Amino acid sequence: MNIRSLTRGDGVVIGAAVLLFVASFLDLYSFDDFPDSLDLPMLWGSGPVVFSVVLAGIIGAALVVTGRGLPQAPKIAGVELAQFGVAFTVFAAWSALGDIFDVSGGFDNIGDNASNGAPSPGIGMILALVATLLMAAAALATPLVPALKAPLVPAPRPSAAQPYGAQPQGGYGYPGAQQPGGYGQPQPGQPYGGQPQAQAQPQQAQAPQPPAGDFSPFWFAVPVPRPLFPEDGSPTPIAELAPGTWYLAVEQRGAALVAQTQDGRRGVLQDTSGIQRG
Repeated sequence: MNIRSLTRGDGVVIGAAVLLFVASFLDLYSFDDFPDSLDLPMLWGSGPVVFSVVLAGIIGAALVVTGRGLPQAPKIAGVELAQFGVAFTVFAAWSALGDIFDVSGGFDNIGDNASNGAPSPGIGMILALVATLLMAAAALATPLVPALKAPLVPAPRPSAAQPYGAQPQGGYGYPGAQQPGGYGQPQPGQPYGGQPQAQAQPQQAQAPQPPAGDFSPFWFAVPVPRPLFPEDGSPTPIAELAPGTWYLAVEQRGAALVAQTQDGRRGVLQDTSGIQRG
């Protein structure tokens, strides 16, 4: 799983899951007239709370993060893994809300006298409700809110943009490192092919220059995984651009870009919102 593909919303889901796990070790009940030395059960002492709140919330958070972090997450009965996770988080929040209103599980309905000694929600149950509500809200809102869709770990910026046709420094797709010399590369002070420098200079002067205003290829990175479609307009993606990797934009078609992947494949990136230019 590529951590750079996670969003800020996924970070909120992870933080809420940690808060829920901590809350599970705190008090489930609270009594007004009982001494502080009384050993009250924590959330793990109640089977319904453990299964419907604690485990459902943690499993839901894991499914959401895994489903959005994998390039191709598996599907269950045709439903994406992240969608199952969202359903689990909503169920956990709903269950926690019910436990807050009736933490004693119907004990206060036995009689009027018994209701006087019925417990109220403990600090663990209250924090569990807060955690599950936050988790469910972030899981539902991440695909809809631009601020939550932003990458959790921004892609590193290149040291300098490479011109089109030049081998990127540090390997294709990763600008910013030194390239070792190799066969066929001119040595310092010697032009390509071993020709005298006096002959090479006129050739360089005669090289055509691109007219001003034309599109200039540039390196870019995507904030979240995005599909790359064929140039012929087919609806089936040929690749998926992953955050944390630099790609070369070689042409612009309206709001879309023609991008080139590390293995030389070219395709159309239709969604260019939020891309980071090198």
